[in-house]
Amino acid sequence: SLVSIVTRITGIINILAITLICIWFASLLLGEYNYKIINIFFQSFLGKFVAIGITWSFSFQILSEIRHLIMDLGYGFDLKTTKITGSIVIIGSFIFTILIYLIGRSFI
Repeated sequence: SLVSIVTRITGIINILAITLICIWFASLLLGEYNYKIINIFFQSFLGKFVAIGITWSFSFQILSEIRHLIMDLGYGFDLKTTKITGSIVIIGSFIFTILIYLIGRSFI
């Protein structure tokens, strides 16, 4: 049930994140100054925290939706399997977030 609740929360976060990303891109139309203000935010500690949080939210949502797709095919409904796949979603989302961060920092 934890994965189900978090999936709904991350869905709302992702809608807000997509809106933020659209505003960020639209700021390009308003001029270089407005774009720089948003870039300054994303270079701050809070901005980096938001960016990593959004990355985790998208990673979690993707893995959770893959899990639900498999369940829609009729697999994985027994309690043991749902606990295992739920754990894979939670751990996998953190692994994907770390990998995306490392790729972004050119460590990989």
